[in-house]
Amino acid sequence: MQIKKALITAAGPDQRQLAIQTLVDRDGNRKTVLEILIEEALQAGIDEIAIIIHPGDMAVYKRITQGNRQIHFIEQDKPLGYGYAVWCGASFVANDYFLHLVGDHLYVNRSGVPCAKHLTDVARQQNCSVSAVTPTRENVIPNYGTIGGKRVHPTTDIYQIDKVIEKPTPTLAEQKLIIPGLRAGHYLCFFGMHVLSPVVMEILGNKISNLSGNRIGLSEALNELAAREQYLALEKNDLRFDIGSRYGLLKAQLALALTGNDRDQVMSELLEFFTMKSMNAAGR
Repeated sequence: MQIKKALITAAGPDQRQLAIQTLVDRDGNRKTVLEILIEEALQAGIDEIAIIIHPGDMAVYKRITQGNRQIHFIEQDKPLGYGYAVWCGASFVANDYFLHLVGDHLYVNRSGVPCAKHLTDVARQQNCSVSAVTPTRENVIPNYGTIGGKRVHPTTDIYQIDKVIEKPTPTLAEQKLIIPGLRAGHYLCFFGMHVLSPVVMEILGNKISNLSGNRIGLSEALNELAAREQYLALEKNDLRFDIGSRYGLLKAQLALALTGNDRDQVMSELLEFFTMKSMNAAGR
């Protein structure tokens, strides 16, 4: 199975600003969130990337990508939700499997293997759609799409997806999304990174044709995908940061700094900062 295309959604009211924020990467270089995401995709063997943008943002995004011919831009013409944003890339995807990343998440691997490369490698091996998931405490699952299913033996990190529910309550999750073997009080929530079959575009297209002006999410289409064909989840123990959340951008920057080339310098400066703060507090 070939996975040569990637789709990054960055058209949401918050995403369009977050994707152009500047951070310092692990090598100490200043880069926008979008540039870091593009590198993540290219390291996974992707040849072409389409970015779903808000109308009017083309000039800003073109300046960031500096005429890279691997990058294409698609304007989201209607604010009809996340699922609609993904469907805007249907012509670009055509009949191919594709990597999908969201423009307001950053990923920091702990293993030395880029998160997207790990995911695409597993998808190629399994020859089907695979979504990255991460164990999540029940008190925060109302913020994420969450899966139900069972572990694929003899693996320790791959699951057969039976059901997908967007932002479930803990009560609903306990009723429908319990996964045998997972730690009590934890569920598998989306990591913000997927390899998807083109069938998902067909499903989204059918749902959009019957929208009647309502917004459409991606999770309901993924739930239908699980009923139609093989669909797996890969458990990731790497770091995922929703940079649109409170302090999300700060936490992502700290993670990059503390796992990068400048770790010792950053640790030293943080220690100095906290020492001074403690001394000032003691002197009051």
